[in-house]
Amino acid sequence: MQVNLPEGKKIYFASDFHLGVPNQDSSLIRERKIVAWLEQVRHDAHSIYLLGDIFDFWFEYKQAIPKGFIRLQGKLAELRDGGLPIYFFTGNHDMWMFDYFEKEMGIVIYREPQALIVNEKKLLVGHGDGLGQGDFTYKLLKRFFNSGLCQWLFARFHPNLGIAIAKIWSQKSRIANNKRLGKFNGEENEFLFAFCKALELKEHHDFYVFGHRHLPLDLKVNDNSRYINLGEWVNFNTYAVFNGQSVALRTFNP
Repeated sequence: MQVNLPEGKKIYFASDFHLGVPNQDSSLIRERKIVAWLEQVRHDAHSIYLLGDIFDFWFEYKQAIPKGFIRLQGKLAELRDGGLPIYFFTGNHDMWMFDYFEKEMGIVIYREPQALIVNEKKLLVGHGDGLGQGDFTYKLLKRFFNSGLCQWLFARFHPNLGIAIAKIWSQKSRIANNKRLGKFNGEENEFLFAFCKALELKEHHDFYVFGHRHLPLDLKVNDNSRYINLGEWVNFNTYAVFNGQSVALRTFNP
């Protein structure tokens, strides 16, 4: 994807809002905070990239979507109606995002990492789940969940039952129980960082921007490349901003 970034404009990245957990009240507080962040960055934003796990669960039935999150959807629709490009990358929690956002709001959906060439810089952006070596069990499950058969079977549930089952499942997730993927134990133990280093040997990217890890990270891949992880919004309220030259992690303090 080729992007021409005008002077004074910025590209914003955020991920892992996990709206819906651990309960309705705290999720609503977080949603209002995210809407305030979107309102703040709109003034100098060239575009916004949402890199997955925006919802802790999402499934689009033919005639129904999960209840709630209307403030976020309304703000996204407002920004799109105003001409601001917004791109949504599915994560492991909202991989069952189909065409509702695209048809209703004009938000482009991506399911795999994408390369962005912005002026003279090259970025690779995505959610980050399933990348790199190992974790074969998850990769097998992801392949099944992404299959048309699995989605067809789940769609056979009435929305009241299907979404109820999903909410029970979400309550057992690590983020719902305030369990992070783990503390930082060194670069050698970061699987996404290892993926970036291996890919960099084959193809250069100035910046690698991912979510999923739940830790805000800014690591040096080599002298000309950096790996940025966006963290999450249950504990950190972190995002990244690209000004045409560099990517920087920021914390939103409303």
